[in-house]
Amino acid sequence: MQSILKFLGGKLEKHYSLYTGITAGLFLLQVVHLYWLTMHVVAYRLWGVSFFNPDTFWQWVIILVDYTEIPAIIATSVLYIHSINKNFNKKDLLLLILLNTQWLHIFWISDEFVLKVLHEGVPTVLPFWLAWAAIMVDYLELPVMYDTTKKFILSLNKNKWK
Repeated sequence: MQSILKFLGGKLEKHYSLYTGITAGLFLLQVVHLYWLTMHVVAYRLWGVSFFNPDTFWQWVIILVDYTEIPAIIATSVLYIHSINKNFNKKDLLLLILLNTQWLHIFWISDEFVLKVLHEGVPTVLPFWLAWAAIMVDYLELPVMYDTTKKFILSLNKNKWK
């Protein structure tokens, strides 16, 4: 296992700007999903109005974007683990933890559950507050989006002066 981490770490260091750019890009795609969640599901629940009611095309775009979340979580976790191994810091550890709470949402509390409970008002055996917890977990992506984008921009500036 140690040799795999060393190999990945070497590759990551060599192509850091490219890797952080891809990682940030994958995570920034999630803005589409967060927009849908906020404007369609949350707005409807809070104010009774959906500000974004996607047609079939946009529903497919949102579904495809949502599937990029898994590679984004894996790639970003590798980035943070590498950073922590290289130079331990609490910020990267906290972001790694926030990032990996997404697995709970992906495999346990689905968007379908959230949509049914908050938008359609369908009763379920699971408690109502769980849908709001799932939404909060989704918003934990925002600090990670910011940080990976920042890492990418800083890596570009660093390479510019080499």
